[in-house]
Amino acid sequence: MKIVLRNIHKQGYKGDIESYLKEQGYTALKKALTLSPSQIIEEVKKARLLGRGGAGFPCGVKWEFVYREKEFPKYVVCNADEGEPGTFKDRLILENDPHLLIEAMIICGFAIGAEEGFIYLRGEYFKAYQILERALEEARSKGFLGEHILNSNFSFHIRLYRGAGAYICGEETALLDSLEGKKGQSRVKPPFPTFVGFKNKPTVLNNVETFANITQILLNGGEWFAQIGSSHSPGTKLYCLSGDVKKPGVYELPTNISLNQLIEEFGGGVEGELKAVLPGGVSSSLLTPDKLDVIMDYFHLQEVGSMLGSGAVIVINKDRCMVDLAKRCAEFFDYESCGKCVPCREGTKRAREILVNITRGKGELKDLELLKELAEVMFDTSRCGLGQSALNPVRSSIEKFSQEFEEHILKKRCPLGICSLC
Repeated sequence: MKIVLRNIHKQGYKGDIESYLKEQGYTALKKALTLSPSQIIEEVKKARLLGRGGAGFPCGVKWEFVYREKEFPKYVVCNADEGEPGTFKDRLILENDPHLLIEAMIICGFAIGAEEGFIYLRGEYFKAYQILERALEEARSKGFLGEHILNSNFSFHIRLYRGAGAYICGEETALLDSLEGKKGQSRVKPPFPTFVGFKNKPTVLNNVETFANITQILLNGGEWFAQIGSSHSPGTKLYCLSGDVKKPGVYELPTNISLNQLIEEFGGGVEGELKAVLPGGVSSSLLTPDKLDVIMDYFHLQEVGSMLGSGAVIVINKDRCMVDLAKRCAEFFDYESCGKCVPCREGTKRAREILVNITRGKGELKDLELLKELAEVMFDTSRCGLGQSALNPVRSSIEKFSQEFEEHILKKRCPLGICSLC
């Protein structure tokens, strides 16, 4: 089942506008212009498409909120700031099928009454930047973008904006502040971007993969999409499989796939013996081998105490030290915290210090309880998802692999002989 990646692997497909037009490109836009905005939004709602950026908010509901707002102008923003470690799915779309994103953003603009859109691109994606620039120019030259699109009364423009390498700008409100030329730091919510977004105007903000589903929903109908995959979060999902797995890569699969099927049938199995899996990147909680039958959708992963996030599935074998893994995750979040709120700014720093001490033979058993307490406080009091989820891998690794932590502390050695203590 291919929806998002249906064009990319076709023989001779180059990703330019001529290739895209041969594969029904911009047919969905032509159809959209014959419908009313409310009809388009209704199809997206019927599809029950959940945002693929991590939060899992219903896409059609978000569009409807902005459509019903009376304040103008309105904006469409695409979050292409793909910074989660282990995530590389959006880059695949941006570099190989950019018109799929552009067409969907134009349709969204028509549906909500916006005339301007922005693609906020990860700064390190320089190749994607060049490809998107060329694709936007191609769309303008063919009359799909700009003034009076396809001789209609609808005009829409898209601007490309490069980020500066801050992971926090993957959070929607920090992205909007950065887009406005401010320091990328999260805002207090509510109000949400659907009501007070870019320049304090109503804004639809979805990520690349979410937009990439829109054209097929419009062409085939929302009910068609809703029958695919899991009933809790229909459709397909791009899973980024990496780590100790034989065939890492991006796999588009229905959302009712199990974690075991993903790793064994598509990833070729584990390199070595499986120890744990991070199913949603370094923001998620670890799952042990007894949880491999979990369905890979937002609902079922929450039920087992983890989350899908953006779909970065990181496989960890028994040759990996969990204390070292926890330390590396803490170092990442300490570096990437924007520093605006005290719980995240100080909490990530303190967690890193504690874990570094443990790997250097200076830890104490009470440090483990302190880390778990710190994770709870940060979850309850941090102002955005970064601080709320930063210690998920740390907390879950302590709970599930306490023996490794205790051996580091009591015996002052790494049982695997691979971390900096050895």
